[in-house]
Amino acid sequence: MKNFLKFLSILSQTGLRTIYFNFKYLSFNQAIHFPILVSRNALMNKAGGRVVINCPIRPGLIKIGYSGVTIFDYKRSKSVWDVSGLVTFGGKANIGHGAKISVGENGEVYFGENFILSAESSIVVSNKRVVFGNDTLLSWNILVMDTDFHVIRDSAGKVINEPKDIILGSHVWVGCGSVILKGSIIPNDSIIAANSLVSGVLTGEKKIFGGQPAKELKSEVIWEL
Repeated sequence: MKNFLKFLSILSQTGLRTIYFNFKYLSFNQAIHFPILVSRNALMNKAGGRVVINCPIRPGLIKIGYSGVTIFDYKRSKSVWDVSGLVTFGGKANIGHGAKISVGENGEVYFGENFILSAESSIVVSNKRVVFGNDTLLSWNILVMDTDFHVIRDSAGKVINEPKDIILGSHVWVGCGSVILKGSIIPNDSIIAANSLVSGVLTGEKKIFGGQPAKELKSEVIWEL
């Protein structure tokens, strides 16, 4: 009876998307706890691949399409789930309204504990691996992608823009409007200034990086989540 009442409560608050998503991706013993809540405003363009939760299961552990930024129209802002690859959650995660997650068949994305993706931001993983460490905050209108989508060749016909992994360490804050491109590595305890472009390896912890391309702006700083 307790699980049935929980089922009715979840259904009334979130609709069929939450129920479908949990039982589509998780084992029955996990799904009955509804660890993933999916907003009515979320679009399931492609619900393929796999979702793995590597932490103790509890109701509402992961939220997709909820909360965000008041400057966006929540009612009209649509989150998009377009997944054919592997999505792993290492703990609590909040994917804000209007956020887009796209993972190709051979792509993998890992979200660490206490991951926050704000409104209207996008993560595109073609066929590589994108990793977000613990306590990572991505602000609004951010784009993270491991591919250029279109092949570029040199005069000898060799491809010079292959997709590459992206790794963000733990306790990383990425400011609004920033772009994180293939091959990017961001150290622990970093701040990426608003409207920055990261396209390579950044070094040194407790630093602010900014600009296009991003470079060190200030050292020995710490930010609060």
